[in-house]
Amino acid sequence: MRRSFDLAVVGGGSAGYAAARTAVGLGLRVVVIEGGRQVGGLCILRGCMPTKAMLESAHRNHEIGRAAEFGIRVGKAKPDWKAILKRKDRLISEFAKYRREQLEKGKFTFYRARASFAGPHRLTLERVGGGRVPREIEAKTILISTGSRSARREIPGLEEAGYWTSDDCLKASKPLKSLIVLGGRAVALEFAQYYAHLGVKVTVIQRSERLLPESDPDVGETLEKVFRQDGMRVFCGTQIERVEKKGGKKRIYFRENGKKREVEAEEILQALGREPDLEGLKLAASGVRMMEGKIMARPTQQTNVSHIFAAGDVCGPYEVVHLAIQQGEVAARNAAQIIAGKEADEKMDYRLKLEVIFTSPEAAGVGYSERECREKGWDVVTGSYPFNDHGKSIVMGELNGFVKLIAIRKTGEIVGAEVVGPHGSDLIHEPLVLMRYRGTAQDFINLPHYHPTLSEIWGYPAEEIVGKIEKRKNKT
Repeated sequence: MRRSFDLAVVGGGSAGYAAARTAVGLGLRVVVIEGGRQVGGLCILRGCMPTKAMLESAHRNHEIGRAAEFGIRVGKAKPDWKAILKRKDRLISEFAKYRREQLEKGKFTFYRARASFAGPHRLTLERVGGGRVPREIEAKTILISTGSRSARREIPGLEEAGYWTSDDCLKASKPLKSLIVLGGRAVALEFAQYYAHLGVKVTVIQRSERLLPESDPDVGETLEKVFRQDGMRVFCGTQIERVEKKGGKKRIYFRENGKKREVEAEEILQALGREPDLEGLKLAASGVRMMEGKIMARPTQQTNVSHIFAAGDVCGPYEVVHLAIQQGEVAARNAAQIIAGKEADEKMDYRLKLEVIFTSPEAAGVGYSERECREKGWDVVTGSYPFNDHGKSIVMGELNGFVKLIAIRKTGEIVGAEVVGPHGSDLIHEPLVLMRYRGTAQDFINLPHYHPTLSEIWGYPAEEIVGKIEKRKNKT
């Protein structure tokens, strides 16, 4: 039994569902194939939503410890680890149920099956659970959107000693006293602070010279300062030599900028990145190529096989949900173009790329960092302002962090922004809107802001940029 479709979507997560919904709206015959143990996708089941639910509990526990600062007398907070996970599981169950209903009741065919390539246009299906599934399907175009999984890293003794991944953290309901976190990017930092805010003694070991190495230095340096204030030990510029298990604890031997170090804890969280989840897909049969562990994808989301597309974590270059959704939508529209006998010409635009780290304070960025601007050869000017000199954040007791704007010196156009501070995930959207319409630092100054609010802090770096531009003009 074989069925034919215009577009076959392999993977029913955020990118896959967005592609299917878009393609159906364009009149394509679409099938979505989901072969995971659960339906919902990485973001809902093991990524964004469960981690943020858990972080919310940990951050509130931490805030209760600051109650006296605001004139409130309370007893010592005691985290209930099982209750935290129970709340997370309830919320995720609701989110996953909604996504499952979207897939099952969508205007496309939905199969619970594991897919593997039998050729560039053919997929073999292996049923997962109940329901009828054809042995094979044909599709004029195919989208690969199977997500990612925790990457394995070759560290001497790590496999023998044992470790957690982020998936394990989502199930860990038994309190622990100490934890070593390997890594210095989003997953590592969010879980490090989650455990620290629940009273766990946390040590962070980062290979690069600073936390969040892709961001500008002031972002990672600020978070490192906050982590130390939270009681964490942070080691950057490290090289792990080996891991041992001794007396019920796990010990890591490493060098920090050449100096020998060792730390031990009850458990190790290996958060050294993720890799595409392509297990069992038999990608070689499709002819699709990979580069540096990911599927090669053009700005049109096409692979080297023009009718096969990729979206989300399987291809990158950024592992964030809103971009995966955009990639899925671009892929669907380009698939429709190919089926219509036209050229796939819509391309992804990463000018407004966003990233948020949900630590406390939150770290967020939009557009290009100062480093990226200089790599492009742009003459840019920056302005920044600290939260410890801003009225609303002082009232809130949120004194860590800053906001920064990056602008083209000649025109004043804002091309990037960064924030480390309270509600950073929300604040970053104000410069994003301005950047969408290619606004300038002067436009920012012209926008009215209510007082006292956190949002009005953006006016200060905007004024600094305008002042620097005017000073430069006066000199010339």
